[in-house]
Amino acid sequence: MISINQKLADLRIEYKYGDQTYFDIQSNPLSQFEKWMEDAIISVAAIPNAMHLSTTGIDGRPSGRIVLLHGLDERGFIFFSNYESRKGQDLKHCNYASLTFFWSELFRQVRIEGEVSRLPESESDGYFRSRPRESQISALASEQSRVLESREVLEKKVFELKQKYKDLPVPRPGEWGGYYLSPHRIEFWQGKPGRLHDRIVYILTGNSWKIQRLYP
Repeated sequence: MISINQKLADLRIEYKYGDQTYFDIQSNPLSQFEKWMEDAIISVAAIPNAMHLSTTGIDGRPSGRIVLLHGLDERGFIFFSNYESRKGQDLKHCNYASLTFFWSELFRQVRIEGEVSRLPESESDGYFRSRPRESQISALASEQSRVLESREVLEKKVFELKQKYKDLPVPRPGEWGGYYLSPHRIEFWQGKPGRLHDRIVYILTGNSWKIQRLYP
């Protein structure tokens, strides 16, 4: 029987997609990101807006999870969560975080670092109202990241909330809302044959972006 370690050692994937040269890169990394996100959507990536959010706890230990990108504007990358969750607690302690996108269909990765701030409550209200009702109820029922006695407890709570707000708008929980990450550094990685990958990094210096090519 072949061990999992042998199977992992035997995995060999050749990166063959598209072409990227220094002169193809946009002068603004947000414009470059929009282009790559559009490519990911067109390529029918499974979840193109899925991103790995990495935070740091008060104990100095990193923590990561997948969240969804719900917007992009001049402030940065927008996502939503429970402020009292583990990630929320981490961000209260240290508001510097990183995001990573990986689109396997395109052999592309984007790494983003920057400071995280809360969205204004009016924007969180607006997005919450746009969510499917089931998602609204879930946000209201969940004490995210806290210990749950049993699945039945959660399902009972959801049922009671559905009854309570049967003919009423579901209110946004005060502990639920949006964040935006303002990028200071963005790196674009394009897989290439022979592991000679392309890596372009944008570093914010003052009010302008410095562009550099990195060794793979």
